[in-house]
Parts: sequence; structure tokens; C-alpha cells
Amino acid sequence: MKALVKKAKKGDGEAFVSLIKQYEDVLYRTASRLLNNDEDVADVMQDAIISAYEKLYTLKNEEYFNTWICKILINKCNSLLNKQKNISVINDHKLIEKVDDEFQNIELEDALNSLNEVYRMALILYYIVGLNIKEMSEFLKEPEGTIKSRLSRAKSILRNNYYKNEGVIVYEIRK
Repeated sequence: MKALVKKAKKGDGEAFVSLIKQYEDVLYRTASRLLNNDEDVADVMQDAIISAYEKLYTLKNEEYFNTWICKILINKCNSLLNKQKNISVINDHKLIEKVDDEFQNIELEDALNSLNEVYRMALILYYIVGLNIKEMSEFLKEPEGTIKSRLSRAKSILRNNYYKNEGVIVYEIRK
């Protein structure tokens, strides 16, 4: 991947397209969990990809391409939400795809939407975007201990308030 990033930084458009194809699904899932409709998701993804292409030269460390492009995307999402004065919610998506029962899916969505924004964002960055604790710490400009606490507390809230007797384990979210 580092080689692709280096090629893209030197102006190789095909290398950039290859990078975007690798992260397209992560970008889509992230945007779709922050925004309310598919049109906004498509617009934000397009804006983020264009911005990433134009600002690729500012990426200092090639190994953080994933974190860097996700940060651009999340900033674009937040900008759009601020323009629309909407509250970001997780709609029509499942974090735990193993749960087949529709009632449990709706309950999971309600549980996630009931979380404080910092807890919901921690879950999205960790389980959907795939950032590790250190990357999340750098991305959010928060200490690693704070990130660990937020993840732990978010999982605990979900476990204690929504899944005591259902056997759903929040730790199975990561793909």
C-alpha cells in the first residue's frame, strides 16, 4: 500500500484510483452511518475523494493513508451536517450482521442512536473504519486512555442496557 501511496503522490492517477477502490467500502460505510440519506453519502464521498486527490501531497506518512482519508471524509460529513443543522444518527444499517431477527436489528439501531455522540463515534471509528486505538487517538486528538474508556463504556452501555439476556456480544462487531 505504501508503494501505491508514493506513486499517487508523484501524480500516478491509476495508483490513486487503486487506493480509493481499496477504501471505497470503508468510506461508504462510515459516511452512511453519519448521514441520513444516500444522496448525501454520495456527495460527501465524491467531495472527500476529490479533496484527497488535491491534497495528497500534504500526507506526511504513507502508512496513515486510511486514517487521513477517513478524517477528510468525516470532516466533510460534519460540514454537511452543520449546514443542514441535522444531528448525525445511524440509520438503516446493521453493525452486527449476524443478527437475523428484524426486531433485534431495530433494537440495535435504537441502542446505537441512544449513545452519546463521542461513544457512537468511537464505535464507528473502531469497528467500521477499522482504526486502532493509537490511530483513533491521533485522529480525535484525545489521549489513548480516553479512547479506550469511550470504547469500553460504549460497549458496556450496549451490553447492560440492551443485550443482557439476548446473547448478543458487542465484541463481534469487528469484521
